[in-house]
Amino acid sequence: MPSHYDTTEACLDIAELGAWLRVTERHVRRLVAERRVPFHKIGGRVRFVPAEIRAWLDANHHGPDAA
Repeated sequence: MPSHYDTTEACLDIAELGAWLRVTERHVRRLVAERRVPFHKIGGRVRFVPAEIRAWLDANHHGPDAA
């Protein structure tokens, strides 16, 4: 699945995504290992595109719709 995103938007690393989601780095690593979150391997390192993470969060939203 090709990814189309704003290349000027900086990618996040595991620590930054964990801080953004307010979860531990260990939990982020588990999400990656289980392929439950969109990620890219760049130079052997895991990186996350903020636009893809926002879309993933929207797609996995449960509960009442925002008014």
